[in-house]
Amino acid sequence: MSTTGPVSGSRVVCHLDRLLDARGMTLVELSEQVGITTVNLSVLKNNRAKAIRFSTLESICGALDCTVGELLEVTDASAEAVDASMTAHA
Repeated sequence: MSTTGPVSGSRVVCHLDRLLDARGMTLVELSEQVGITTVNLSVLKNNRAKAIRFSTLESICGALDCTVGELLEVTDASAEAVDASMTAHA
């Protein structure tokens, strides 16, 4: 029996802010280019999105001239917790 869903201990991180900065583009400019509200792009940028359509990924990646792998990254959530804890105690 197989299960579906996220791999335990992992999470998807969006690097939209980094890509926007590198291209000198604002969220509003991206919103106008891709036809997605700034509110929805902000949800994605701040890692609060629970899902994203393939068509949305294609639009964003096309406007930013990037790959999906540059926009989204699967990280080890437990490693992030350790990093955050060490930073807080430094």
